[in-house]
Amino acid sequence: MKIIADTGRCIGAGQCVMAADSVFDQDPATGEVVLLVARAPADEVDAVLDAVSTCPTGALATAED
Repeated sequence: MKIIADTGRCIGAGQCVMAADSVFDQDPATGEVVLLVARAPADEVDAVLDAVSTCPTGALATAED
C-alpha cells in the first residue's frame, strides 16, 4: 500500500507519528509530516490506516499498488 502525504495540508498535529512512528515523522523546523517509507510495511498497515483516519486535516491517504 502506497502512502500519500500532502504537506501543504499538514498542521503538525502529530497523530500520524503517535499511530505509526516507524512510518511517519515530523520535520523539526516546520512540524509537517515526513514519510520514512513510501509503502506501508505489512506489519504496519493497520497503524497506517489509523494514522490516515485520525489525521485532523486529511493530509494523509493511501493507494493500492
